[in-house]
Amino acid sequence: MKESVRYALRVTWARPEGRIGLTILAIIVVAALLLPPMLQDPRAQPDILNGSLRPPNASHLLGTDQLSRDVLSRVVHGARVSLAVAAGAVALSVTLGALIGLVAGYAGGWVDAAAMRLVDGAMAVPRLFMLLLIAAVMDHIPLTLLILAIGCTGWFGTSRLVRAEVLRIRQLEFVRSAEALGARRRRIIFRHLLPNVLGPLAVATTLAVGDVILLEAGLSFLGLGVQPPTPSWGGMILDAKPDIISAPWTSLAPGLAIVLTVLSVNLVGEALRDALDPRES
Repeated sequence: MKESVRYALRVTWARPEGRIGLTILAIIVVAALLLPPMLQDPRAQPDILNGSLRPPNASHLLGTDQLSRDVLSRVVHGARVSLAVAAGAVALSVTLGALIGLVAGYAGGWVDAAAMRLVDGAMAVPRLFMLLLIAAVMDHIPLTLLILAIGCTGWFGTSRLVRAEVLRIRQLEFVRSAEALGARRRRIIFRHLLPNVLGPLAVATTLAVGDVILLEAGLSFLGLGVQPPTPSWGGMILDAKPDIISAPWTSLAPGLAIVLTVLSVNLVGEALRDALDPRES
């Protein structure tokens, strides 16, 4: 697994768009991990009467919002939330999709038919609509449940991708040879099939991160995602909506953070896809 990660990073770095994406993404991740202890409390309201909506200055590099909270601190802490939600939800959806795709593609028959009909039915319902239904029955969605909800509604495309790769690979000689030698199905799936679908799976995983970041920001903007006082990029844009003209820095900073993060992830995904499949370039 470590060798696969190193290879993916190496081939991605070999392309210009990959270097740009990895550099931007690394800066965002390092800032989210290391900067919060050095910044002000993102929930602190030190001067709500006289210090609200201050433009960028020496004390507040990105200004303050309508509650006198430091915008830079909230953007950095919001990065932690967005990246945590994206990492957790994508890890869950990719794991579910890969397992179901592997089993359905290799087992075939009624197992494959039942799994794919389930996937087809789920994909017919928009993902956002399913999440809105979950939010409709709950007054407050905890962060853990939000990750589970996004992850459990995002594995359908991954399962179809993995299944298609398994159907192709299972016809190759090395899989037939393992079956002829009496290898167990579990060994064939995890030792022969899974390593050979990691390339397309890595590309799908990378691109899914950007989708989840946008989805989480959209839900928070609607007031259905991460709840105050926890800072989130979508929630910051929602809070800044009344002051978008008079204090544009309150919405510009989180909006730019979303754009840069999604752009960097998509650049990495495109570079990885082109490197693993030159026909796509």
